[in-house]
Formats: sequence, C-alpha cells, structure tokens
Amino acid sequence: MARHGAGTLFLLWLSLLWSVRLGGTLRCALVALGSSVVPLGSAIMASCTIRLEFCHGLEEGKVWITWMLDNEPMAGSQHRGPGGTEVSNLTLAQFNRTQAKLWCLVEWNGAKQRVGMAEIRAGYPPAKPFNLSCVLNLSTYGLTCQWEQGPDSLLPTNVTLQCAQSRAPAVTGCTPQGGGRVCTVPRRLLQLYREMELWVSATNALGTAESERLRIDPMDVAKLDPPALQSIQSIPFQTDCITLAWELSHSTVHMELECELRYRAPEDPAWALVTGIVGQAGTTQRCGFLFGTRYHFQMRCRRSSARGYWSEWSPGRNYTTHEKAPTGKLDAWWSTRLAGTGGQLEVQLRWKALRWQEANGRVLGYCVTLSPRRRGRDPPAVCNTTHTQCNFSAPAGTRRVYLSAYNAAGESAATEVVLLERKGQPVAGLWAVSGGEHSLCVHWEAPPAPPAAYILEWQRVSSAPGGCSACWQMEQDGATTTALIQDGIEPFQRYNISLYPLYNHAVGVPVHTTAYSKQKAPSDAPKLHLKSISKSSAELCWDPVPVEMQNGFITGYTIFWANSVAEVASTAVNPTLSSFVIQDLKPSTLYRVHIMASTAAGSTNGTSLTLVTTVLDDNEIQFLFLTLGLIFVLFILLLICFQKNGRVKQQFWPSVPDPANSSLGKWVPAELQQEPLSVPGVREPGLATISTVTVLERAAGKQPPPWGKEPSPEPAAPAVPQPYVRQEGPGRAGRGWAVPEHPRGPAETVQYARVVGEGYTGQQQGPPRLYLRSSSAQPLLPEPSPGPERYGNLWFHRGEGGCPEELPATFPLLQGLRIGGAEEPRDCWAF
Repeated sequence: MARHGAGTLFLLWLSLLWSVRLGGTLRCALVALGSSVVPLGSAIMASCTIRLEFCHGLEEGKVWITWMLDNEPMAGSQHRGPGGTEVSNLTLAQFNRTQAKLWCLVEWNGAKQRVGMAEIRAGYPPAKPFNLSCVLNLSTYGLTCQWEQGPDSLLPTNVTLQCAQSRAPAVTGCTPQGGGRVCTVPRRLLQLYREMELWVSATNALGTAESERLRIDPMDVAKLDPPALQSIQSIPFQTDCITLAWELSHSTVHMELECELRYRAPEDPAWALVTGIVGQAGTTQRCGFLFGTRYHFQMRCRRSSARGYWSEWSPGRNYTTHEKAPTGKLDAWWSTRLAGTGGQLEVQLRWKALRWQEANGRVLGYCVTLSPRRRGRDPPAVCNTTHTQCNFSAPAGTRRVYLSAYNAAGESAATEVVLLERKGQPVAGLWAVSGGEHSLCVHWEAPPAPPAAYILEWQRVSSAPGGCSACWQMEQDGATTTALIQDGIEPFQRYNISLYPLYNHAVGVPVHTTAYSKQKAPSDAPKLHLKSISKSSAELCWDPVPVEMQNGFITGYTIFWANSVAEVASTAVNPTLSSFVIQDLKPSTLYRVHIMASTAAGSTNGTSLTLVTTVLDDNEIQFLFLTLGLIFVLFILLLICFQKNGRVKQQFWPSVPDPANSSLGKWVPAELQQEPLSVPGVREPGLATISTVTVLERAAGKQPPPWGKEPSPEPAAPAVPQPYVRQEGPGRAGRGWAVPEHPRGPAETVQYARVVGEGYTGQQQGPPRLYLRSSSAQPLLPEPSPGPERYGNLWFHRGEGGCPEELPATFPLLQGLRIGGAEEPRDCWAF
C-alpha cells in the first residue's frame, strides 16, 4: 500500500509539472522587455505576467514569482494585474553582460519552476570604417577594395561595400566573407574611365555607420603589370655608362606610361633612383657607374596621365661594369726591429683593402717594393701577396717602402710608406666605453702638438699576439678625439686598445687601455685551495679566473664560510689578491667555504671547500712533541740506569771496603793477644770498619816529626831482618800482618793505640772517620774526654793505578799497613 501511494504521488507531480510546462507553452507566462538588444552598461526593465487560466494547478492568491539572470537570482516586485493575472516587474540598473538569459519562475509545492524566458544582448553601435582604398586589376578588371574597421561592437554587424555610378542609385558592390575587410566589385558594376562613388556601410541592432565616400575613376587606380628587363650593355668608349632595354606587358602596350629605374651595388646601403623614363621608348642610357662593379637593376611603370599605383618592381637583373686599374691611396701601418748581427731590418707591414669605389674591379693582389717604379724599370718586389699584411727583411737604414694594388686592368700608383721612429709625444689620456654589443667607442685627450693622424689598434686578450691583421684603423683627422671600433668586436670579450699619434717626422709613443663591449656574470669562479690551517685561522689561495671566462672586469671576490650550526660569515677581497686568511675560527670545527667572483653585471659562486680546524697550533704541537720527546729520553735513561745498576752504582756510589775484614782488623801483637779490646758502642753498620791499629815500636829518644814534615836523616844502621808475626784472634776474620821491628837499633817498648772505624752509610756525609785509643797509661795522642777521640783531619781515599809499594812518609807508623778482607787485596788505601 505504501509503495502504491508513493507511485500515485509521483504521477500526480509529473502531471502537474507537465501541465505547468504545457501551460507555459500556451502562454501561461509572458516575459516582456523594453528591448532585447541594449547598449552595454545601460538599464533594463522587464515584466513577467502569469495568467492563471493557462497555468493549471496554480491557485489564485498563492502564486510567488521570482527571477534569474542566467543562474543568478534577482528580486522583483509582484502585484496583481488585470484579469486575475499576477505581474512581477524587474529593473536592472546596469547590464554589463554581452549576452544573457532572463528567466521568470513560479513556486509550487516548495519548488521553483521556470515558466518564461527572454534573451538579452548588449554591445555598441558599429564603428565608422576608414582608410578605404581600391585597386583595379587589369587582368580581370575587378576592383578590389580594402578598409579598416574600428573597435568591435560586440553585436552581429552587417558590412557591405556600396557603390554608385553617376546618375544611378547606390547598389551593393560586394560583401566581405567571414567578417573580413576586403572584397572585390565585379566588372559589371564598374564604369571605366568615369568617376564612381564607393563607401563602406556597417549596420547592427544599435545603428549604422558609413565610411568617407571615395570618388575615383577605376582606371586611375589600375595597377599595371611590371616591364621585363631585356639587356644591359656598356658603351665601349665610355666605360662608366650603360644602355638598358626593356619590354612592356601586353595589357599596357596601348597606354602611355612613365617608368622608374633603380640600381645599387652590393656595398651600397640604398638604391640609386632614375625617374622620368618614357615607357614606350624601350631603351635608356645612364652614366656615372663605377668600374668593375656589379650592379643590380629593377624597373616599374604606371599610367603617365594618372596618379595611380605603380606596378610592382620587375625581376632584378645583374650587370658588372668594365674594369680599370685601381685608384686611391692605401692606408698602411708597420712595425720594425733589427734582427741578428747582420743589421737586417725586419718589417711587418699591414694595410687596409681598397674600398670598392677605388678598386675599379676585383683586386688580384698587392705588391711591396723598396724603391718606386719608374718608366722603363720595375724594381724587384720584396712581397707579392693577396693578403693585407706582409713580413719581409730590408737593409738597415731603410726608411721608405712602396705599396701598390693591381687587378686585371692594371696596377695602382704606389703608396709611399715612411717607416718613422716611435718617439713622438703620446696622447694625454685614453679610455673606451661600450658602443653596443659589437662596437667600442674610444676617447682620448689630444697631445700638446697636434698630430696629422692617429692609428688605433685593438686585440682580443685571449687571441694570439699579431694574429689579427685587420684589428687596426687609421683616423685621418688629426683634430678628432674619438673613434668607433666595429670590426671583430664580440660581447663578453676583453680587448686591449692602443693609440698612436702620427706626426710628420715621428710616431707617438702608444697609450693603452682595456674595455668590454658588454659584460655579464663570470662563467666560472676560482677554485679554492687550502694553504695552511690552525685552530683559529685558515689560509686560502686560488688561481685567477681565465680571462676568457671572466666576461667582464672582476670587481672583487667575496668569501663565505659557515660551520655546522649554520653560522655564516663573509668578507670582501680585493680582486688583485689571490690568497686570504680567515681569522677567528673555532678549534676542531668543520667549515664549508666558497668564493664568489663578481663583475659589474653579476656574480658567480664557486664550488665549496670543506675544512676542519685543528685542536692545537703548530707551535703548541711542536712544544708538545718536544716535551714528549724529552720525557721519552728521560724514560730511556732511567731504564738504562736500572738495567746497568752495578755500573751506575759504582760511578756514583763506589764500594767502600769493610774494615772488619781488613788485615788491620785481624792483626794484634803477641803481647796483646789476651788483652780484652774495648770497642765503641755498636753503631750503624757501614760498608767499611777498621778494627785496630797498634803502634809497635819507636826509636828510643826520638820523637816523631811534626805532621807534614820529612824526618831528618840519620846514620844508616844495618837492617836486621825481623820476623812477621801473624795473629788470629777471636772475632777476627781474614788475616792480619805484623809490623817488623824498627831497623835502627834496639827497640823500646812503645805505646800502642787502637783505631776504631765508625760505620759508613749512605746517610752519613763525608768520608769514614778513625778513632784512636791509647792502650797504656801514657796515651799516644791527647784524649780530652773519655772514649775515642774524633779526628777530623784523618781521612783516606781509594788509590788509583794499583797499590803503592809503601805508604806516604807522613804516616811512618802506618807504613806497610794493608787493609782488606780478601786473600789477595785488590785495593790499596792511604790514610
């Protein structure tokens, strides 16, 4: 049921829509406009009338009318009209669209339905045509006219060409196709040899515009066919004159024509024009042509009685006049130098080719001689060439050479070239600026003495020296101070320019300058190289940009550097420098560096260079290595010392014999074997200990000599051999030796003394000391206090060079005393 009800409702809606549309077709709604075509930007008024009797399904009093301009909603005013109609009026204050559709809509059941529509177009009235012109084609006798139209009217416009004969109504001559501006009036509408009136008419919905009236005789605007050139010949006896013949077209043979002739040589920038030639004559003569020159000729004609159109120029015809010997003077420039020891003069001579006005034909070559040509004698040529330069040798002192050109008709008069010395005054100043992409304008200040002429030389910097023979020119006016160079100048190339003043008796010293005709950014930038680096600076160097890639004068370099945290810095460098030191860098930091080369016209960046600063400077590194080296040397020395401990100890701490093991410590007299020895208290052990020294005997009545003096000689007595007594005692180690009796007579009992040695250690300063103790009531030495007496002046040292045979005389009581603990003592000691 629900589905059936929905279908019924849909059918009712379709039927209502059909009835509304059908009713609209049957004048349910009427949309009225003041005008369907209006000027652009004007106001529009429209009304929509709904007639309910033709709109089925709309109830009276419930009709709502709305508007839409294309898809844009518009608001109008609605009221009830006569006869039960509903009317809505709409006013558009300014219509700015060239074309639009205005819709009238009604609302039914919440939906808007289009019930009426009107189309609106907007534009301008047609513009007035102008510049009407017509040409009569004699082949078809059709009059072709063309004109120019003004601005577009934005509306459909009908354009026609109107024509009227005398005493006849105007007719449409032709209509252009596709909105064009050219059309052709057929022959049947034309009246030849009589004046006609023609104009252009343009019409659209907003009006009509007509051009100015053109009154012409169609024959006056006839365009004739060009004549055909037949032949061109030179007059034999006047080689600068020619005879030219032509033929008219068949369509113009019955007309009176006037013709024009034009000609020019390839070197001429403009045509030479000859007027007033009668067309029916068929031939004409003309003089003043150059010798040996190729010319191009053309001809055209028109009716002589009218001011109509000229025919097209005839097809061209070329002709070369007769030759004769060249004329004129050759401009020459030279350079000289002495070669070798033979005194030969090496000459480089350059000259400018003859102008075509002076060549009188095709130049076959140039000849250089050292003397002028005279009648009946031809001097030998030092140079004969087809080029414009020559190198030759001449005898020393040569000051003049002679240059001439020749062609098939003969040789020119010789030009005398004086080889002047270059010692004259130079110009005061010289500079050059661009005169265009392919020219340079050179300026200078005249020297104090006015010269007769100037020689201007230029050379591209990258080209080989002397490789351009045409890179010079002569300025014949000595008063001029400017010149224009145009030969061989290219943009972005550097040129060296030199200026020589020419005086009557000398050539001025040259002045030089450089210039570019046009500059741009360099093609490349220098490549950076790292020369040295430290912890806070880096020295960079680079090679200059080749001159071919500079493209202009380098105004400066800019060096940029940045670290890993994007701290960027830059500095400008003078273009004359080729190295730079970057300061205030951070130690052990990575940097990227690049250089930019600049000219007046732009800049170019080079490739980047990556570098890392050091942790220490060179001086610090040298000091560090020196310190480490010293430490290493000391370590090696200590190691050697430990390895050679015995030798080092022997050198610095020599071994001291142990007195306890000496013969003195073990020797005791026989009568004292049972005597207990009193030894000093135990002391710190040492390397050497002397146990006991006993004085056995002394001559009666004799006193020992004072210390340091030799004893007085006495009468010799026969020596009685005395036996040695060896004593071993308790606590003694090794062996001792007995001292023999004195050989001088009967011995008396002498006191003995005990010498006790104090222990010697490394903590004790100075040599070991000996202590003497008297063994009887009368001491051998004074003893101010109990106990052993310390004697500071008693010392001993190790002997050198082996053991002496006897002790010094200052110690007579100790002669023959040997100290040691070994069976064969190796060391001898003196006290």
